[in-house]
Amino acid sequence: MSATSASPAEPPASAAPNSRSTESGAGTLVWDLPVRMFHWLAVLCFAGAWLTSESERWQRVHVTLGYTLAGLVAFRVVWGLVGTRHARFASFLRGPKAVMGYLRSLVGPKPEQHSGHNPAGALAVIALLALAAGVTASGWAVYNDLGPQLLEELHEALASGMLVLVCFHVLAVVLSSLLHHENLVQAMVSGHKPNVPAGEGIHRAWRPLGLLLLVAVLGFWGWQWRDAPQGAGLDVGSGGTGLSQPGGERPGGYHRDRHGRDHHSDDDHHDDHD
Repeated sequence: MSATSASPAEPPASAAPNSRSTESGAGTLVWDLPVRMFHWLAVLCFAGAWLTSESERWQRVHVTLGYTLAGLVAFRVVWGLVGTRHARFASFLRGPKAVMGYLRSLVGPKPEQHSGHNPAGALAVIALLALAAGVTASGWAVYNDLGPQLLEELHEALASGMLVLVCFHVLAVVLSSLLHHENLVQAMVSGHKPNVPAGEGIHRAWRPLGLLLLVAVLGFWGWQWRDAPQGAGLDVGSGGTGLSQPGGERPGGYHRDRHGRDHHSDDDHHDDHD
């Protein structure tokens, strides 16, 4: 599929009311707001989930951020099919030959320039989406006791692998920014990149959709906490979203530890000795 093929979110230039891409003093618009909002919300969710993964007190936050990340991944997959030019998978997914060619160019006098994701960065995007899907799916299954103990180990392994890939991605962004003389982090904030060839920008930032994504995430977080018992801490209950019972208590006097295993409450074994 051609990288310039039209989509519902990005009509052909000849069909657009204004055939010129959005430009400003900061450069040409290449990243729409939904892509940028997804990116930074996903960063927040993964970082927060990682930091709270070993804390029983913060388990409510961990679970909520995991569910949010799952929803964000689903949104990004859909937007990767129908979104604007540089958001669509068809515009940046390339074969091994293109990836190797790009990597070889980095050590040459003139590294390849790409308006959107470069071929190596595209692989990182797909790998991160796949790992995020695996982490959230396995985490949901472990939390709801839908699999063997091995599933918990898989969940932790996928999360660790995702952290390693995130670290490599950050290093690659820094290296690419230096080699291409452009601030890729700033571009993912503003949506604009300098020195973009004519005709390779996008025509709309899709701000309403980006803001709607943010409102949906904040609304979900508010809904998660709406029925949370006061003074019960941040740990989770059983089933569903894990917010149904205070203090992680489960039916029958059982509670779940931070690794998802069931234990009988100590109170049930306490004997009075007068």
